[in-house]
Amino acid sequence: MKNVGQQMTSGALSGLASTIALQPFDLLKTRLQQGDSAKHSNISILQATRNVLDSNGIRGLWRGTAASLIRNVPGVALYMTSLTQLRSVMASSRYFTVPVTQDRLHSSHDSVLPKLTNTGNLVAGASTRVAVGFFLNPLTLLKARFESNIYAYQTLSGAFVSIVRSGPAELLRGVSAASLRDAPYAGIFVVFYESFKRNASMIVSPTSNSQSSMLHSASAAAAGALATLATHPFDVVKTKLQVRTENQYHGFLSTVKTIWKHRGIRGYFDGASLRLSRKVLSSAIGWAVYEFVLMAIWT
Repeated sequence: MKNVGQQMTSGALSGLASTIALQPFDLLKTRLQQGDSAKHSNISILQATRNVLDSNGIRGLWRGTAASLIRNVPGVALYMTSLTQLRSVMASSRYFTVPVTQDRLHSSHDSVLPKLTNTGNLVAGASTRVAVGFFLNPLTLLKARFESNIYAYQTLSGAFVSIVRSGPAELLRGVSAASLRDAPYAGIFVVFYESFKRNASMIVSPTSNSQSSMLHSASAAAAGALATLATHPFDVVKTKLQVRTENQYHGFLSTVKTIWKHRGIRGYFDGASLRLSRKVLSSAIGWAVYEFVLMAIWT
């Protein structure tokens, strides 16, 4: 693949656009997932929105945007670039490369990314997402706690210092649940994203970069929806681990049991509609921007 710097720039622009546009979804999802009481289970998205507006006004919906940008801009850039580079390496292997006859069916405007078999896409997506997630978990933790109203953080620096002072283990809090969420999510997403792109381009072959962007956006939205629904329970567990300090939330299995005790099966799908909306839109925006910028640079 071509210049890594170009891929990083494209990924950073993708993360910037999706984060600023969709921060309210993240904030409301965190608020809905942080509780564990029966009373909390009756709080709707509308009520959660009203609570934020009553307390902080319209700007309150973008609380934590700075933390999200610190996490998502380098995170998306690193993930997309690493994924592209790994797929480039894997594409040279006969075990993962797409047959030449099948590759020739693609339009020159279809995609500039490496093409792999479904197995290759699954492995590349899962392994890259887990590695990047582990590396950036301290920033993910900071983002979750800043979005929560359990903590009275006033500044990002103060919040980060508080987390660091709690010890190394605290910086990796929730990483197991995040990995169990991210590995299948990213693997499923890349497989379906590439499959949807391939099939759609066979039906309506794109003849320009703008048409390709529409195809990429629709494919990413559909893939994001499927991957999100399959992995949402792990997202709930991750949020609980990162924002709750009670003993029953100190550990993956303990958190799973606590959610079941207080909320039953419904507890594992708190905030599902918000995460689904957010993931569909962020996938549609993020991958369309990423591939459009790369195609604009390379063509």
